[in-house]
Amino acid sequence: MTKIKCTVAYDGSGFHGYQVQPGKRTVQREIQAALARMHHGQTVKIAASGRTDAGVHAFGQVFHFDTPLHLPEERWPMALNSLLPEDIYIREAEEVPDAFHARYAVKMKEYRYRLLTRTEPDLFRRTYTTHIKQPLDLALMNRAAEAIVGTHNFSCFCAANTDVKDKVRTVYHLSIQPENNDETVIRIVGSGFLYQMVRIITGTLLDVGTHKMAAEHVSEIIAGQDRQAASATAPPQGLTLWKVTY
Repeated sequence: MTKIKCTVAYDGSGFHGYQVQPGKRTVQREIQAALARMHHGQTVKIAASGRTDAGVHAFGQVFHFDTPLHLPEERWPMALNSLLPEDIYIREAEEVPDAFHARYAVKMKEYRYRLLTRTEPDLFRRTYTTHIKQPLDLALMNRAAEAIVGTHNFSCFCAANTDVKDKVRTVYHLSIQPENNDETVIRIVGSGFLYQMVRIITGTLLDVGTHKMAAEHVSEIIAGQDRQAASATAPPQGLTLWKVTY
């Protein structure tokens, strides 16, 4: 058996998230269906670096699988892409040691949240950005971001319906910068992220940027470890899993 690691991009608009769900179209289901066709109907399960919610995109999601097929690693993307729908694309593939695991070997993840920051919405960017009509105070948002960087118990930025016990994570980088004239990108890099953590952080930073919350209040929210003290969860469509580092 050979272990293959793949980097995959997908448009999350047409999926009910990454993970297989009964009767629903998911990224994992589509990839495993393509692999089954390559393996003459045999089920081939994949393991990814983590899940993404419905509507969330990926540019650098990573998964692995074990295979008895002897195919040069450079042929895997072409073979899989010929069987996958147009909203999933295998960017690269490589053979990795048996000890590799796409989830447990992760050192860092980078997410990017894209905001459309102008008065009028854009019909053709509605599934890849979140529209914010109000002007954003980026200086205040970046000041608030400084309190989030570091190692903390991030219970305040975790959705309530999760069974994860250890909520300590490290955020290495968090910045908010303008891009392409009418867009703003929130870039966050961390050791790992809790369920909906990036979207709750985004919602909180947006409240700071629109002067609904003081930048200094963010450190108090983290210290309090109370989800109710943080802001509403930002919509999924602006979020992209950008890169996974091993």
